[in-house]
Amino acid sequence: MAQNQNQTKDQNENINSKDFLIGTLIGGIVGASAALLFAPKSGREVRGDLNQSAGYVRERAGEWKDVAYQKGTEWKDRAVETSSQWSQNVSEKSQDLSSRVKTKVGEFRNTNDEAEQAAEEVAEAIEEAAEELERQQETTTTTTY
Repeated sequence: MAQNQNQTKDQNENINSKDFLIGTLIGGIVGASAALLFAPKSGREVRGDLNQSAGYVRERAGEWKDVAYQKGTEWKDRAVETSSQWSQNVSEKSQDLSSRVKTKVGEFRNTNDEAEQAAEEVAEAIEEAAEELERQQETTTTTTY
């Protein structure tokens, strides 16, 4: 569970870093454009500067596209791994529950009092498995978002 919290924290930090970098890039572009428009230059020089800035923006956009593709691939891989782990945990818990039920039913088949006790233990085992499943679903849901 601590690992999932760390993953969520890392994802939040990555998102915050990405937002900061995007904001910085946009702010730099707006500032450069404003400086070019208000600088005392001839029309030809301003157009040349604008063309140069547009080329720079185009280059940076290509870099951001590559970074976004890489991050998307990483997040997809992490989601696949998490869902695989969750599926494995559910399978193990259901097998454990099944074996516990079979054991308890076999042990307490002869008497009524023992049968009632077995039913209570089976009910407790089912509740424990359901609670564990809910915790894993909550963890998986928060991790994927």
